[in-house]
Amino acid sequence: MLRRSEESKLTSWYFEIDRRLFWCVIALIFVGMWAMVSAGSVAAERMNPPQPWHFFLLKAIPFYILGLITLLVSSFLSKRQVFAVAFVNVVICGLLLIATLVMPAAVKGSARWVNLGFASVMPSDLLKPGFIILTAWFLTRIEKLAPGDIFFAKRAWKWDGWPAYLALFLPAILIILTHPDFGSFVLYLIVFASMIFLAGLPMYFLPIFAGVGASGGVFAFFTMSHVRMRVLGFLGLAGGGDNYQIKKSVEAVKHGGLFGRGEDSFIKQSLPDAHTDFVFSAIAEDSGAIIACVLLLGFLYVMKRLATDATRAKDKFVFYACGGLFALFGTQVCINVMSALGLFPPKGMTLPFISYGGSSFVAFCLMFGMILALVREDKWK
Repeated sequence: MLRRSEESKLTSWYFEIDRRLFWCVIALIFVGMWAMVSAGSVAAERMNPPQPWHFFLLKAIPFYILGLITLLVSSFLSKRQVFAVAFVNVVICGLLLIATLVMPAAVKGSARWVNLGFASVMPSDLLKPGFIILTAWFLTRIEKLAPGDIFFAKRAWKWDGWPAYLALFLPAILIILTHPDFGSFVLYLIVFASMIFLAGLPMYFLPIFAGVGASGGVFAFFTMSHVRMRVLGFLGLAGGGDNYQIKKSVEAVKHGGLFGRGEDSFIKQSLPDAHTDFVFSAIAEDSGAIIACVLLLGFLYVMKRLATDATRAKDKFVFYACGGLFALFGTQVCINVMSALGLFPPKGMTLPFISYGGSSFVAFCLMFGMILALVREDKWK
């Protein structure tokens, strides 16, 4: 047993981080590994030619190893090092986003991938940690430049204020929209809106944001064919896309019952993307609604720990970073689960730590590792 009196860097790290958050993340990672055996096996069998049951698990192992190393190493960083890593993350992902315009690797009609030779990565997923950390840093910095009014003060809109921030991230968000990847575009906007409301944007702007969001959704419906087809297909209206996936996803959840079907799970075998977008449905059919609800409680507990770390933070930078990750993690979980239950049009969004997807997995490991590091340093201020 490690004791606080022992003088070692590892011991100090263990007792200073948010251990509950850390072990909950580790538990979710192992659930994801199990899901790659359960849901990934049927996805592998449907490939042409059919692959062995462990096909996706073996493909994911390098990302599991890289993600775990990233989580552990980044949790040892100082605040200054976290900022440096986030800055490098934004620069590299910005270049990769530009690469999607020059030499895209299209998957299912969306040019949001970049083929690096040894692996294909999704820059829009990898950018998330840097986006949250630099946004948190910017909000902290602009509060010093324009104390009392960071949104409307004249000083806040000089070149090194909001214009500099928008010049950095607005092009990246617009590139994501042109992929087309409307889901990730909306996700970034939700995270940004959450963070600026935490920074003190008056609540009377909430209906304005809601109106702008609704207008953007209507605009996307009429100008983006894939958005229109998904919405019409979800509603079961003529002119929409096939809602076969949603139907099978809901059937899988119903078939699982309370305790799951185990070896008798057969609906997931005909469920496309059972190991990615609809992994929650595959888990529910295999293990039942009780286990699926336990998994949801695990997600809620992660969000509770992030909220607790945010409210206890002495440094506003840590407060904004934890709040940003709370918004990102919670929104992504809600969209994925609601899509699996037929309550929301499918957006191709991963279930954090559970769905197959190397870019998303490594990005979340980096993000949580940096949050653990920031909370650890802030605790002993």
